[in-house]
Amino acid sequence: MVVDAGRQAYTRYAQSRSLSVPGWTLKVYPQTPLVQSLQVDGTLLWLVCALCLALVSASHAIFFLRSYRRPSEVPASNNANEQKHDQPLSLAESLESKLAAQRRRAQESDDSPNPFVVNPSPPLPEVGDPAAKTPTATEDDAAAPAELAVSAFRAYDIRGLADRDLSDATCLAIGKAIGSELLERGQSKVLLGRDGRLSSPRIREQLVGGLLSTGIDIVDLGLVATPMLNFACRDLNIGNAVMITGSHSAPDYNGIKIVMDFSALSADDIQALRQRIQREDFAEGEGRLENDSIEQRYIDRIIGDVVVAETLKVVVDAGNGATANVAPPLFDELGCQVIPLFCEVDGRFPNRPPDPTVSDNLSALRAAVAEHEADIGLAFDGDGDRLAVVSGSGLCPGADELLLVLAEDMISRNPGCEILFDVKCSRVLPQQILELGGRPLMWKCGHSYMRRKMAETGALLGGEYSGHIYFNERWHGFDDGLYSAARLLECLSLKGLSLDDALAQHPQLPHTPELIVAVEDDRKFAIVDEFAKRHHFQDAKIDTTDGVRAEFRHGWGLIRASNTGPAITLRFEADSETALESMRQRFREVLGEIDPDLANSL
Repeated sequence: MVVDAGRQAYTRYAQSRSLSVPGWTLKVYPQTPLVQSLQVDGTLLWLVCALCLALVSASHAIFFLRSYRRPSEVPASNNANEQKHDQPLSLAESLESKLAAQRRRAQESDDSPNPFVVNPSPPLPEVGDPAAKTPTATEDDAAAPAELAVSAFRAYDIRGLADRDLSDATCLAIGKAIGSELLERGQSKVLLGRDGRLSSPRIREQLVGGLLSTGIDIVDLGLVATPMLNFACRDLNIGNAVMITGSHSAPDYNGIKIVMDFSALSADDIQALRQRIQREDFAEGEGRLENDSIEQRYIDRIIGDVVVAETLKVVVDAGNGATANVAPPLFDELGCQVIPLFCEVDGRFPNRPPDPTVSDNLSALRAAVAEHEADIGLAFDGDGDRLAVVSGSGLCPGADELLLVLAEDMISRNPGCEILFDVKCSRVLPQQILELGGRPLMWKCGHSYMRRKMAETGALLGGEYSGHIYFNERWHGFDDGLYSAARLLECLSLKGLSLDDALAQHPQLPHTPELIVAVEDDRKFAIVDEFAKRHHFQDAKIDTTDGVRAEFRHGWGLIRASNTGPAITLRFEADSETALESMRQRFREVLGEIDPDLANSL
């Protein structure tokens, strides 16, 4: 049935379907009332759109009117071309004004001091022993925190004036950098120790916070000597350690020594920590803090290893340093009659400076040895990794002389063994080692360099002119003033010799002490490099292992840059006083070509 044929209104709404009869299609058109009931009135829709647009425009106008300030509220401009409006800005003008203000603020931000710029810190006014190259500022330094003293990141530790170079923010960042580096190396735990300096507790608090924030666990050993912390690494089988200590430096200095994977960090590793701080490349986590004690285990280990064959009267001068609590009981348990001197921890070091290798600092020890008629006097630096001694007759031998006494004993039991020493040591030392049947090897100054070389070569004994002595036989290859003193007493007592007798068995040549010439940190290495280019020592064999050591027929001279202070250091030794002064004059002439003032101070 056809309902309505021929109506084709509202064709756009039509629906069609094919029929089973070939050629036939059914097409349906809706009726007019149905279409009109479904259509929407367009007028209402346009009114709604217009209302929304008006609301949006009004909100923008209110926002820009509020951001507009009258001329009396706007800071005076130095730009004469700037317009001052007395009436509210139009919408377009307001937008342009706001964008211009944002551009000005961005420009001012670029010109203002960056909160993350480097503070290279002025040179350290006090000189310690030479040993570590101070970095110069690089492009990386532009990202360093304002408190970061680049010069404090040295060749084998971080060291500087505690209040200037080791601020709370810097120490916190150092802790974060150490923890992050340990995690990157697959480590999860670190040992922590500190010396008795007044600034050490503050530095400890910040380091702990930084380390824990990375997720590293800490075992805090409290107030200990540096060799005790190194011993704890072996005894507890935790190869990572952080020691807060200014070592032999003056009381207002402090520093941080770092061990990772049983190896002391130096040079590039320490600079990598500085660069990590500058990048703020820190891990995040929650570490745990626990406390432990190593003192008695350390003492027990030494008395179980060392035998002192006779009762010796020993004056122990701890210099109010970190060995004050452990040195007297250690030597007492070794069977010595101990006379303690300055064996109370005091971070002000009121009785003598922390460096015992300076002869003038041992006057009280000399007097005590003489007063008590002691066999020997033992002196330790602020953190116990250096040893100085006074003989029964009052002699203060250099560390290279002590090393020769110990080397003779070592070679007698280990023929052909290697003995390591630094570039500041006497030429008598390698000559005597060869005659005794050992193998001498000269190397760089600095505890981290020496420890690595000891491990690399398997040397059984090593030493530095600055008083660091290393045992790889029956010990762990790190510098330890307390253990070295115990081994010296064992050596002397087993042979039945006094220290004076042992020293007399080896020749001595005329020599100077270590001569320290003050020079700016940023010049010292350049001066030594220039010296290496300018000298005309054709009659000498030149060794550049560490600085310039010129070996002449009748003696030798050394010039090198200090790494712990703003200075260059020199030392001379010769067959005679005449030859000694001749070499000194030749070095003085070369220095005069570089800087006459330096030559005059030599």
